[in-house]
Amino acid sequence: MRIDMKLPKPDALGGDRLTRLGEVGAAAERSGYSGLWSAESSGDPFLPLVPAAAATEQLQLGTAITVAFARNPMSLAYTAHDLQLLSSGRFLLGLGSQVRPHIERRFGMPWSQPAARMREFIEAMRAIWNTWNTGEKLDFRGDFYSHTLMTPFFSPAPSPSGPPKVYLAAVGDKMTEVAGAVCDGLLPHPFTTERYLREHTLPTAHRGLASAGRTLADFSVSFSGLVVSGRTEEEMERARDGARAQIAFYGSTPAYHSVLETHGWGELGRALTELSKSDAPDRWTQMGKLIDDEVLDSFAVVAEPDRLGTAIEARFGDIVDRFSFYAPYDHDPEIWLPAIEHLRQTGPAPRSTSK
Repeated sequence: MRIDMKLPKPDALGGDRLTRLGEVGAAAERSGYSGLWSAESSGDPFLPLVPAAAATEQLQLGTAITVAFARNPMSLAYTAHDLQLLSSGRFLLGLGSQVRPHIERRFGMPWSQPAARMREFIEAMRAIWNTWNTGEKLDFRGDFYSHTLMTPFFSPAPSPSGPPKVYLAAVGDKMTEVAGAVCDGLLPHPFTTERYLREHTLPTAHRGLASAGRTLADFSVSFSGLVVSGRTEEEMERARDGARAQIAFYGSTPAYHSVLETHGWGELGRALTELSKSDAPDRWTQMGKLIDDEVLDSFAVVAEPDRLGTAIEARFGDIVDRFSFYAPYDHDPEIWLPAIEHLRQTGPAPRSTSK
């Protein structure tokens, strides 16, 4: 199993973060991480990968995620192609749709039929890359995007490594099927459980794969999973509290209630939603207290550092081939080192949809 690292948020690194990101990438490579993912939150998702690419040799570099609909297929194709060349083929393009208010009101871009639009966006981008890499005439005509002009002056040099791998973040069934049909990998939402992945997410992705004549062997699942770990009981308790709060926050969103309903926890989701809309000053604390040990253990891998790798392997070893530690609490990053060492030795995961 490949173990990846998520870059810290921009404000965590200070004003010289781009300079320091080369050091972060080099340290991640030395620590045994296979990949480094940059998110689009309060900063650009691509710029941090430039110094990281220059400072590393084997570390894969990806976005998890960049907002596809804030851009168009041509502009994103150029950026991804440049990073693929800069990194000598180590770039992974992770895309996400975001939600309608952000696309329309923050980015000022159109929104409609997100799953169909995303599929066409990726197909258009692949057509553009194919033109640059093979010289074939660009002639993509779709319902949302049309790209029919590419002259030699605007064509970059071909990529010796081919186009980047494309991953897609998906929550709903339609977007998950798109990932299976036209992408190289899936980025499941962190608010998920092993059971939901096995019973719902992967079978849905498999339908998309089957529609394109592909199998899970052609596909990667990169999961940012909640983990609860610490060297002392005090650290473990702080980790539990942080994970409970994060589960409660996600669980208050009605769009994610299908995960809770799979376990028969629909009432919990409704209670969390109601509390999140209340005027109670301590509502977020109250919400966290609704997450009991059964719910916590289903959403998070709970184990001390020396047992964490084994616990992750037991839960996800045959369905996930890339894993990132999602730890929404203060912690020492070195607590992951035993798990990284263990999981690097497990080898490629035998892919399945059921245990």
